[in-house]
Amino acid sequence: MATSDAKPLTVRCQCGNISFPTPAAEPFSLFHCHCTECQKQSGSAFGTSAIFPAEGLFPLAPDLAVKLKVWSRHSTEHDRSLDCYFCPECGSRLFHRIIDGDGTPRPTVSIKGGCIEGLDWSDYDTFHIFMCSAVMKIPAEWEQYDVLPEWMRMNENE
Repeated sequence: MATSDAKPLTVRCQCGNISFPTPAAEPFSLFHCHCTECQKQSGSAFGTSAIFPAEGLFPLAPDLAVKLKVWSRHSTEHDRSLDCYFCPECGSRLFHRIIDGDGTPRPTVSIKGGCIEGLDWSDYDTFHIFMCSAVMKIPAEWEQYDVLPEWMRMNENE
């Protein structure tokens, strides 16, 4: 875990066109999501999310905002949308933020783990969610949930 004098890490896209510091020196949590949306987004078996406070990243600095493209995905089932930020040059998804149905952004941001330089994965108790749609098996002793665990839910629609 980071010490009190730890500095933010660097988030960088694949081509290097976009880079910025994480909003804090360490994430609140780190997990691997096996839902079909994360499979599509990552082009792999799962997506990895490092959860940080949105404060410090939002509002986006003008020089960062002008480089990013955003794609929004709306979920009527959960009455929210997901603003997905990516590099228009290489296509790397860098982060996303949930916007609740009333238009209120969540106080956290999900930064894609593979884009965070220097993240020491061994420092965190990672876990796997949405194993109900997993395309691979993981060891039984690893923390895992078939769907979103109750303690991660922010409203009754999740």
